Amino acid sequence: MRRFFAFDQHHTSLRREAIAGLTTFLTMAYVIVVNPAILVVAGLPVGPSMTVTILTAVFGSLVMGLWARRPFAIAPYMGENAFITFTVVKAMGFPWQTALGAIFLAGLAFTLLTLLRVRGWMANAIPLSLKCSFSVGIGLFIAFVGLNECGLVTIGVRGAPVALGALSQPPALLAIVGLLLTAGLMIRRVPGAIILGILAITFLSVLFGVTPLPQAIVALPPSPAPLLGQLDIGAALSPKALPVVLIIFVMAFVDTIGTLIGLSSRAGLLDANGNLPQIERPMLADALTNLVAPLLGTTTSGVYIESAAGLEAGGRTGLTAVVTAGLFLLALFFVPLFTLVPPHAYGVALILVGSTMMAPVAKLDFHDLTEFIPAFLTLSLISFSYNIGVGMTAGLASYPLLKLLAGRRRETNLPMWLLAALSVTFYLVYPYQV
Repeated sequence: MRRFFAFDQHHTSLRREAIAGLTTFLTMAYVIVVNPAILVVAGLPVGPSMTVTILTAVFGSLVMGLWARRPFAIAPYMGENAFITFTVVKAMGFPWQTALGAIFLAGLAFTLLTLLRVRGWMANAIPLSLKCSFSVGIGLFIAFVGLNECGLVTIGVRGAPVALGALSQPPALLAIVGLLLTAGLMIRRVPGAIILGILAITFLSVLFGVTPLPQAIVALPPSPAPLLGQLDIGAALSPKALPVVLIIFVMAFVDTIGTLIGLSSRAGLLDANGNLPQIERPMLADALTNLVAPLLGTTTSGVYIESAAGLEAGGRTGLTAVVTAGLFLLALFFVPLFTLVPPHAYGVALILVGSTMMAPVAKLDFHDLTEFIPAFLTLSLISFSYNIGVGMTAGLASYPLLKLLAGRRRETNLPMWLLAALSVTFYLVYPYQV
């Protein structure tokens, strides 16, 4: 195992990787409940959807860990599931089977482009300034999600988009206590600080009656049969459905590149040129999961930004993803227990993990506006639009255009222009999401 996962090369150990995998799992276990809760609005039954969500996370994370050997977990994306439910099914009127067919077609395109090394070619062409902004933007996004989950920040009133939450409420108070406790453990470099913080907040939440104990601990998983193989590829190939396929493709394409680079930057996995060695491997793991997910009966899947929590806990190899996959597999039979962790517990972890991803901002050239403005658009819009794809496409589209306007066309390259064109296409079809 030490040789297979290259522990010595990454200066890690079995214990550290196991803790990292557990940390990643606890910060993203909410997907087990939240994904089915969103998809039920589109007509997918909750029980089978929960089972399929777990199976998708197990498959994707295992492929990422055992083949790509990277410490990133894969599961159905939040955001894309809402797009499928509220836009594709509810607003545009497509059956959920057609939506799953569109996801499969996008996954097929991902796989072909990855095997042809086109995705890696494009990813390696992204300039360092944008790669840094991906990391910082994702950090802001993670922190913002955490603040919302904890109730420290909420939807604003009287015209303000956001506002301070109700700090007198028990979840917010527990979050504040947990934030200080976990931060203190991190400052003192206590191993497993984040997981200890999550467990401490969960214990206090149960102790004070904020989080009720589950009625059962062990339960047989619902059968996934109602969802297996129900995708409609033929309907997804119709002219009316092609914009849906295009949006799914662009969103996941950009999200995966940006998330991989941002997380790899935080983990110190990038080389001297800011590239991720053998990037095709994690990209293919992501692409294959997007083929399997709609076959099983769930929506677009990919690398989870919550993997940053495992990286902060010390995860550096594929064993982190394998441990996460194993815990998802256990969750099939212990769903009530694993979903006991309240939002204000894993929300604290997300806030602190987000804070650790700010460091690359120091690498930005604030004096070269052709570099800084696209980076700023990226990191700000990722958080302020609450959409990673929007921020990343804004940076990718503006970078070569600003270089051209500055008379510095030679500082761009063909893959960057292709990414810019792909990003502009995203905005041309984006109104379908409204």
